Amino acid sequence: MLNQKILQLAPEEQIYHPNLSFSARANVRDAQIYERAGANFEEFWAEEAQKLHWFRPWDKVLEWQSPFAQWFVGGKINACYNCIDRHLEGWRRNKAAIIFEGEPGDQLVLTYRICTGK
Repeated sequence: MLNQKILQLAPEEQIYHPNLSFSARANVRDAQIYERAGANFEEFWAEEAQKLHWFRPWDKVLEWQSPFAQWFVGGKINACYNCIDRHLEGWRRNKAAIIFEGEPGDQLVLTYRICTGK
C-alpha cells in the first residue's frame, strides 16, 4: 500500500543503471541488497541504521502521513559524530578523513585525529 502511494505521488517508469566502472567501485556490490530492501524496507533500514551511533534509539522506523514521511521517529543522532568522532578510538584514527586538492595543485590530508584536534 505504501509503495502505491509513493508511485501515485511520483510516477516514474525509467530506470537509470550506473555504468560498469562506477558499479565496480561501489562499496556494496551484492545485488541481493535490493531484494532485502524490497521485501521489508522498514526492517532493512532499521538494520542499516544500527550500524551508526545513536545517542537515543528510535521508537518507530517510519511514520507515513502521505505525502510526508518521518524516519527514525524519536531517535537522536549526530551526523558529525558518526562521520568523524566515532573513528577516533578505532583503527581509522590515523586514516584520511579529508583530502583537499586546490586549484594550483596544493594538497592537504587530514586524519580523523587531526580533524578533531585530539
